Amino acid sequence: MDLGSIRRVYDNSGLSRDTLNPDPIIQFEHWFNEALETDIKDPSAMSLATANKQGEVSLRTVLLKIYDQQGFVFFTNYESTKSRHIAENPNVALLFPWLDQDRQIKIVGQASRVPTSESLKYFMSRPRGSQLGAWVSEQSSVISSRTLLMSKLEEIKKRFADGDISLPEFWGGYRVKPTSIEFWQGQPDRLHDRFLYQQQDDMSWTISRLAP
Repeated sequence: MDLGSIRRVYDNSGLSRDTLNPDPIIQFEHWFNEALETDIKDPSAMSLATANKQGEVSLRTVLLKIYDQQGFVFFTNYESTKSRHIAENPNVALLFPWLDQDRQIKIVGQASRVPTSESLKYFMSRPRGSQLGAWVSEQSSVISSRTLLMSKLEEIKKRFADGDISLPEFWGGYRVKPTSIEFWQGQPDRLHDRFLYQQQDDMSWTISRLAP
């Protein structure tokens, strides 16, 4: 198969400096709301890249659950591969690949655990099945079969049969505090529009156009 022949024309509206909000979080919110109004599946899905102290890189998809001026929050098992990487090297990158809109957003920053109270608040908002799942899975560990998972699920159901499901001590959130955010808009002839926000201090950002 000739992969070089797979191509299409990017024909959505371009991106210009004078249409960008000076605050990248507000600009993100604008694009995110537009993504929510489309048929994109899971617009909150983002790729998370991490690396350990040896420089070994790993990549996976997680779901954005909170964003604000402090950063972008996802939740996970604190004993997972991603969590072990973050413990050794907090520098991470996120990518929102909204390809149906010819858009991407790349976020680079540092990840840190959110307070337990914030993890608890989100955990209690989850469907009961998702709460049970957090207790069942020893994320990233090798297991012999799916039967083992289902057996443990039945044990956890019995454990919490008579009340609320408590927050596992090994589960919670990370907030990625951005140092840079890039907005990418596809354009014809591969002359894409790219604008990079770089943080100067807690209150200000510079905006630069990047060559495609």
